[in-house]
Amino acid sequence: MGGPAVGQTADLRSDTLTRPTTGMRAAMVEAEVGDDVYAEDPTVAALEEQVATLLGHEAALFMPTGSMANQIGLRLHAGPGSEVISDHLAHVLRAELGAAAAFSGITTRSWVAERGRLDVDTALAVMVPDGGAYQVSTACVVVENTHNFGGGTVQPLEDLRRLREGTLAAGVGVHLDGARLWNAHVATGVALADYGACADTVSVCLSKGLGAPVGSVLVASAERIAQARILRKRMGGGMRQVGLLAAAGRYALDHQLDRLAEDHRRTATVARALGEAGPDVVDPEQVHTNILVLDVGAAGWAAADFVAAAGERGVLGYPTDARHARYVWHLDVDDPMTRHAQDVLLELLDRGGVAP
Repeated sequence: MGGPAVGQTADLRSDTLTRPTTGMRAAMVEAEVGDDVYAEDPTVAALEEQVATLLGHEAALFMPTGSMANQIGLRLHAGPGSEVISDHLAHVLRAELGAAAAFSGITTRSWVAERGRLDVDTALAVMVPDGGAYQVSTACVVVENTHNFGGGTVQPLEDLRRLREGTLAAGVGVHLDGARLWNAHVATGVALADYGACADTVSVCLSKGLGAPVGSVLVASAERIAQARILRKRMGGGMRQVGLLAAAGRYALDHQLDRLAEDHRRTATVARALGEAGPDVVDPEQVHTNILVLDVGAAGWAAADFVAAAGERGVLGYPTDARHARYVWHLDVDDPMTRHAQDVLLELLDRGGVAP
């Protein structure tokens, strides 16, 4: 197979690659703004109220990044010398550069979770609610929904509720890393407020599948959000006339939430085709949303080599480890691009890692 036709490059490295649509750009230009450090930006305030209401919490705070939203969420639960626990693939442990330790003196522990699926019994067993004078005390359990490195796994609502019940009894907090919670909501039909009720703090991202250029929102109680505003400023996250960016988030929620189903549909189509060709490479039944993780090692490939070969043919992806490659669908990848990606990935898997 030769290189891609003009216009056929499918950039599936991440859904963070989405670009603002024409309507979103117009909303940004027209946004009413003020100084958000003084809490005087009306568009930011409207976005925060909208997201807090959707997730069933008292208040919200607009953040420049998802990592900042997560890290401030953790700091609201845990201080220096206490611990946060999560699964071994969690973004807060694996992809935020040790920020919990570097910024807040928080230690972490983890358990192994297949595809990032929440194991409630293990999570509750790992907790040490009161370590006393000799052990680190657990302050917070982090759950990721959907789960990035798990391959877009959706956490079942009943599991989240059972974890919430167990942590409440133990006096331990729950932070929900909901960077792609919108995808879980669209895939399952579960109300966002039902997910929100399972955690004390929730972060949601606007710049992934929703297509805003930047921004995340942290929701919690009004008391916690007042503290979060101080922490945001302390971390350098105070922003001024940021209603220009908040307007993009509002537009995304109003116009680009339901269309996530299209990303899920395209991902599922490719997963079925690849699963038929290589059952050991992917199980289509485990592909819940817009993230496709392929065990290319099962087809004889090193992940970096597979991603490079696909990239040469106009399909860009990301090697998550030595044998797994990740491909993520988003609003800038249409049906023709999806068909091109499917053809390329099928051809490479069929080739089985043999040099061209």
